[in-house]
Amino acid sequence: MIDPWIGGALALFFILCACGVVLTAATRGVYPLRALLVFSSACSVLMMFASAAALASGHSFAIDLWSLEGWGRFSIRLDMLSAIFLFAAGLVYLPASLFVRNLVEVRFRGRYPMRRYGVLHFALMASVVLILVANDAPLFLISWECMSVLCYFLVNYEQSARTDIRAGYIMLVMSEAGFLAALVAFLILGRGTPDWSFSSLAGMAQHLSGSAVWGVFLLGFLGFGVKAGLVPVNFWLPRSYTAAPAVFVPVFAGVTLNLGFYGILRLDAQLMSNHSVGTGLFALVTGSITALVGILYATTENDLKKMLAHSSIENAGIIVAAVGASLVFHASGHAVAAAIALTAALYHMVNHSVYKTLLFQGVGEVEAATGTREMDRLGGLARLLPGLSVVFLVGCLSISAIPPFNGFVSEWLTLQCLLRSAVLLSSAVKVLFALCGACLALTAALAVTCFVKVYAMSFLGIRRGDWRHGPGQAGRTQFPLAYLAVACLLLGILPTYVIPVLNRAVEPLAGASAAASLVPPFFSATPENQQLPPAFVDDFHNLGAQTGRHVLPGRGLVVLVRGSEKNPVVFAMSTSYSFVALAIFLLVTWFVATRGSRQRSVTRHELWAGGIPRLLPEMTYTATGFSNPVRVVFQAIFRPNIVEDSRETVAVHFRTAILRRRDETHFVDRLLFHPVGEAVGWLARLLAGMHHGRLNAYVAYTLAFLLIILVLFRLS
Repeated sequence: MIDPWIGGALALFFILCACGVVLTAATRGVYPLRALLVFSSACSVLMMFASAAALASGHSFAIDLWSLEGWGRFSIRLDMLSAIFLFAAGLVYLPASLFVRNLVEVRFRGRYPMRRYGVLHFALMASVVLILVANDAPLFLISWECMSVLCYFLVNYEQSARTDIRAGYIMLVMSEAGFLAALVAFLILGRGTPDWSFSSLAGMAQHLSGSAVWGVFLLGFLGFGVKAGLVPVNFWLPRSYTAAPAVFVPVFAGVTLNLGFYGILRLDAQLMSNHSVGTGLFALVTGSITALVGILYATTENDLKKMLAHSSIENAGIIVAAVGASLVFHASGHAVAAAIALTAALYHMVNHSVYKTLLFQGVGEVEAATGTREMDRLGGLARLLPGLSVVFLVGCLSISAIPPFNGFVSEWLTLQCLLRSAVLLSSAVKVLFALCGACLALTAALAVTCFVKVYAMSFLGIRRGDWRHGPGQAGRTQFPLAYLAVACLLLGILPTYVIPVLNRAVEPLAGASAAASLVPPFFSATPENQQLPPAFVDDFHNLGAQTGRHVLPGRGLVVLVRGSEKNPVVFAMSTSYSFVALAIFLLVTWFVATRGSRQRSVTRHELWAGGIPRLLPEMTYTATGFSNPVRVVFQAIFRPNIVEDSRETVAVHFRTAILRRRDETHFVDRLLFHPVGEAVGWLARLLAGMHHGRLNAYVAYTLAFLLIILVLFRLS
């Protein structure tokens, strides 16, 4: 009975996308913006409704579309994996649609021609959904190519500077390279298949040789890893995020980035189920390095937009590291550990979509209000934009994995999964897991440092720049940001309700239930119900694990993994109870502080600043100074070029000013692309030198080439 609702929602979605394209292209004035707001919001709700209906029913929706000669039958299928990604996309698209209206109407009126933007917006939305519901390789790849081209047009939408255009071209080139790699992977996988449906490709994968498995895995992993921003194919991402218009960046970071993870999971985790431990370790190591590199560059970056772009690379690395751990556990025969790791990956994907959309929208508000994104020029925004400062703080706490917000749950699960490497037999694999776990732990610590700097240097203290605050915006909290902040909190305090939903997609891939292992049924545990040992239930009952069982639905509010009889609990936590305890503590503290302040008078005096009349902005701590210890400690990775320009006065030792400029080159460019570019340039110069116009030399080239061909033919 649920299938007609899902099919109707998807059909209505594509109809509304088509209507949105027509109306935004055919109308003028304020009507394109209104059409974008109404139709895009409705499409977002339909995306969430269709995916939620599929997840609630627990079975997939499939329908055949049409057949093309030489291509086979095109079909769509909304299974549990695509439903998770579709719901995350709808969760992001709804506030992103409202954010376009707020930003354009209030701040950027006349700057964005909404007719062209609306057409691209709806076309991209339709292509994203087609990617997620495609049930065959041709439809998937065609939709992927449309998405890549549309992203290029949206990144270059403003075309305000030559660097912006170049960033779009670089993104397009990398997207096409990734598309070609994925295409070759599908061609190898589908060699000899009667049709190109995913079910047929999964059957063909069982007959691949070991080298072919590695080839398909690497081509798919790196091809889709381009969109996800994995090292070493991530150098395009900070440039493109910085060049993209503020109204598009939330979708860029919260929706299209996830498509890279979807491609990796669909091809390398579902279709290619015959993995070895080596492929999983490759993903684990690549994800860990990506996470550390991303947060290092984010911590030292002073541009808010570029900093969040590097942070997206960090979060992509965490997700892929969890996927790699899942592949290792699955290949080693530990299905439960594989299910838990894959749950952590999907959970972090959803979390990252929500809080990164919140932060990018907050940066858009900051840039529109002040005209700058440089943290060294900001400061004091909490007084001017108190509502924005609150929701932005929620985003910073979430991405820093501070409980009880959502980032804590998924990162905690990821680290605990790496600690589960004790069940593996190989000592070398255990050591590698330990190193990757240390790498992710360092990443988590640097993330806290990074976003302490972001919030403190942007919203606290005094203003350091000469920017002017936009009129009429102080104290205003907009609905899209508040909606995302509430989502961050709910995803953080209700993990025992989120994990069973994610388990619908995890169980078919891992072959085990993560919900049964992570969320014990404390609320339904009775003496007659033998799902849990009675002694186990009694011990946790005394700790309060069954508190709320007669009021709240579900399995319980505690997340834990059960071990053996000697070690019954491997790890456990409850952000739900932590949230209640934290709320009570804050209320008691507020009550004591306010009651005490009423009993004594407060006298205000001028601020004492070391004997000077007032503290000047030039004397305050800057973002550059805050992150300088990280630059010093990791100097071997950054390796900047320092250019010093000194101006001297009376004597050599007296200087009026010292100007230092850092010319930084990303370590991927320095170690990989610059040497490749120099080698290509050397080869081009060598070939150019051969074109000198001497006929005898050209005849000699021809004879030498023919001689080489004859020798090779003889040897073969």
